[in-house]
Amino acid sequence: MTQTNRLDKGGRIDRQRPLTFTFNGQRYEGHAGDTLASALLANGVDVVNRSFKYSRPRGIVAAGAEEPNAVMQMGAAEATQIPNVRATQQALFDGLCARSTNPHSELLSKMGNLFSPLIPPGFYYKTFMQPASMWMTYEKVIRKAAGLGRSPRENDPDHYEHIKRHCDVLVIGAGPAGLAAALAAGRSGARVILCDEQEELGGSLLDSRELLDGREASTWVESVLAELAEMDDVLLLPRTTANGLHDHNFVTLYERRAEHLGDKIPEIDGLKPARACLHHVRAGQVVLATGAHERPLVYAHNDLPGNMLAGAVSTYIRRYGVVPGRQLVVSTCHDDGYRAALDWAEAGHRVVAIVDARKHKDAAKGHWVKLAAEKGLQIIYGSAVIEAKGKNRVTGARVAEIDIGKFETRGSVTELACDTIATSGGYNPVVHLSSHTGSRPTWREDIMGFVPAKMTGLVPTGGAAGIYALTDVLKSGVEAGSEAADACGWQSPSVDLPQVDRIDVAEAAPLFQVPHPKTTLRAPKQFVDLQNDVTAAAIELATREGFESIEHVKRYTAMGFGTDQGKLGNINGMAVVARCLKQSIAETGTTVFRPNYTPVAFGAIAGPHRRELFDPERYTALHAWHVERGAKFEDVGQWKRPWYYPERPDETMHDAVARECSAVREKVGVLDASTLGKIDIQGKDVREFLGRIYTNGWEKLAVGKARYGLMCKDDGMVMDDGVTTCLADNHFLMTTTTGGAARILEWLELWHQTEWPELDVSFTSVTDHWATITVTGPEARNLLSEISDIDLDRDTFKFMEWREGEVAGVPARVYRISFTGELSYEINVQAHYAMHVWKKLFEHGDRYGLTPYGTETMHVLRAEKGFIIVGQETDGSVTPEDLGMQWCVGYNKPFSWIGKRALSRPDTRREDRKQMVGLKPVDRQVVLQEGAQIVLDPKQSIPMAMVGHVTSSYYSPTLGHGFALAVVKGGQKRMGERVYLPMADGATHVAEIVSPVFYDPKGDRQNV
Repeated sequence: MTQTNRLDKGGRIDRQRPLTFTFNGQRYEGHAGDTLASALLANGVDVVNRSFKYSRPRGIVAAGAEEPNAVMQMGAAEATQIPNVRATQQALFDGLCARSTNPHSELLSKMGNLFSPLIPPGFYYKTFMQPASMWMTYEKVIRKAAGLGRSPRENDPDHYEHIKRHCDVLVIGAGPAGLAAALAAGRSGARVILCDEQEELGGSLLDSRELLDGREASTWVESVLAELAEMDDVLLLPRTTANGLHDHNFVTLYERRAEHLGDKIPEIDGLKPARACLHHVRAGQVVLATGAHERPLVYAHNDLPGNMLAGAVSTYIRRYGVVPGRQLVVSTCHDDGYRAALDWAEAGHRVVAIVDARKHKDAAKGHWVKLAAEKGLQIIYGSAVIEAKGKNRVTGARVAEIDIGKFETRGSVTELACDTIATSGGYNPVVHLSSHTGSRPTWREDIMGFVPAKMTGLVPTGGAAGIYALTDVLKSGVEAGSEAADACGWQSPSVDLPQVDRIDVAEAAPLFQVPHPKTTLRAPKQFVDLQNDVTAAAIELATREGFESIEHVKRYTAMGFGTDQGKLGNINGMAVVARCLKQSIAETGTTVFRPNYTPVAFGAIAGPHRRELFDPERYTALHAWHVERGAKFEDVGQWKRPWYYPERPDETMHDAVARECSAVREKVGVLDASTLGKIDIQGKDVREFLGRIYTNGWEKLAVGKARYGLMCKDDGMVMDDGVTTCLADNHFLMTTTTGGAARILEWLELWHQTEWPELDVSFTSVTDHWATITVTGPEARNLLSEISDIDLDRDTFKFMEWREGEVAGVPARVYRISFTGELSYEINVQAHYAMHVWKKLFEHGDRYGLTPYGTETMHVLRAEKGFIIVGQETDGSVTPEDLGMQWCVGYNKPFSWIGKRALSRPDTRREDRKQMVGLKPVDRQVVLQEGAQIVLDPKQSIPMAMVGHVTSSYYSPTLGHGFALAVVKGGQKRMGERVYLPMADGATHVAEIVSPVFYDPKGDRQNV
């Protein structure tokens, strides 16, 4: 296992810790400190994948997140499979197992070359349209061909975490600018988080040729990190990618916490750490120190293995002790490309030539140019590599003189023998995060790159701001950190910057696509986007076909799609579009980048919210009593609610519900109603806000009173209901359905924050704070009076009012509200008092026949009264008028309420809309099926004309027969008519349309 490309010394790897790994089934060796990419290059692995569209061999191009080709399938076992892992970002560990996501195949490569003329950009739009009946077949083939890697088929053996964090200053990127910014902000006393996607903090300083205070740059990095580590309010997060920047400086950080430790995360001191952690960070200020990506040049066959970024070549040599070849040709249009040649030569390998697109007089004054000339390296001015030669690896470079302005070559073409071509076309500031909120970067001609747009709370610095000279980068970092800390109320002391010699730099040439003797459409493929196989010819063809917007070109050609997000290719692609349309890059503009910046494991996104924590079970404060009593439970939202209470093992649900119903109608029952959503609403504009949210009015509701309200969506359809009480002039308590509590709170916040921010109102969920105990039945007043000091007299404490006092010796709010049609009181106490009050009720309730009842009995009792359940009588297409609840709609309120306008549409005014009615089966023993379809003519042929369906159906021991609620077209004018319900078994039930109020239609019993 000889590492043919490994230097005998140098780099930041630990040569005393050899590690073995496998790639595509072949065993190799690397060292601790390697990435998978550096280890593969050390072992002379040229081809790491085949390309997405043309099946061409691909090798490693870059050394960081911008790598487009080395996208791996990781995992030694089925359960540990992870797709979309960049080899350049995966730390090597012992036993690592990786495979190509698209393994190279000579046959597929030949087929790709053969059929490539038949698959131009947008070919699927043109090819797979006919015959239309075949699309489903085409789609399966296309989907199977797409994608990078596969998901595991077994459960993940590791776990993941989420952490909520707050800080004053979040510094994204720990290169020279990021370290300087964190140091300035940290010294001010601000709370600082410093994160970087690399294994080590330090960024470009880890492989820099420049000296800081006369010493290696890594020495300064170590001293700064040591100081930051000693600060109590500074958090350092290596291996952490800021993958999303959202509104209000909410940033998600993806920390690969233990992915460098093994295929399965091992235990450490008896504990198994999380594989990864997703940090949800709220930052006062964000310092964007993300640096810049080196831009490759676009030339023929630039996708062959051995074509690399010049900066990546330097990184592999200086940081990992790996020289990825023997003979190097550098093609550049600016000074920094020379660094790769100098590093290559110092490693003892041959530099065939440095090909500089600039004229000698324009380039000669640069420091690195002079140094290369002094070392005797051959420099070819005014030229560029126009084509790479080779099959599965570069074997040569064709070089020609070029005229950038006229986009043409001149003179003869020279072929240089080499196995590596390193190119550098300049730098692209990493602006991706700044685009996540929708802002568009700004083009700067002086740096030939886009920089972040100005945004509140975002401070770009260093390479991300288009600043590249190390002296200026460090200075800008300190200024950015101080500015961010100052904006958060902290004053940063001065920071002494290290002494760095300023290096002379010659002006760069604006070279993006290298001209070829043949036209772009006739020349060999010149790749712009390596991950998606997008060529310069494809982009040129797209402009010829009429696509002029850069966003349209992107979608037509797939440029910048996928996990790459245009890190290497987008600027070059925009330059090609600009050339074809004869306009500037500034006029062409850029695409908008979206989260995530790099792929994030689904496990990290889910975090701990899986298995039993994915949909947590919620229990009321009385749950233990229900379990002890033998209650059967049903799920309502996330809550476990008692369904019914069987008194004996052989008591059926039907018998138990009949018994519970009779107890409530004849004596007294008690229900745990704690799960009802409760939202505390306060503010001087609370009445106005409620009037806009609910269909009815709230301006005149007095303190001590309660009111039932309907809530509609903006399409006029009922979305929730509940009773809201006035606790004080500017203080209300809203109740919602159990399953709708979170959704309604979000609804209130949505309208307040986006439509009516001028209203002074705030919302707090208090569902878990209060336990609600409903005491209902003819004996309810007598029972409650024994344990409460509240005056319960009918005339003193009226229906739809509330009182404050003591129940069972604890503070309570008692509401006189009824969902059963009987005399009812809802007792609200702090949740930790609930069990005491509940037991006290049963101590006094025996002589009144107190009986606990569950949700099934509650449904029977409320349906007998014609009370709706949102989600049962409603389905998103039902208006208040469809329910016969016009009495709950304030058409003349001064301010329009949500849904009012929709209720004036012709569709909502139709008389044949489905309307709520009662159904009384002709056969008194029949209980209609919920969901059963209703027809007017049972003898019509199938498909029958359905006019409605059953929404709720029960047997009522009080009525002595089955009954149902339903929605029927024009039902409110069909009272007394008979309808039919055909069943799947061939039977047809007959029912009469009646009023939905089956019990006590005048409401006398709830007003006793």
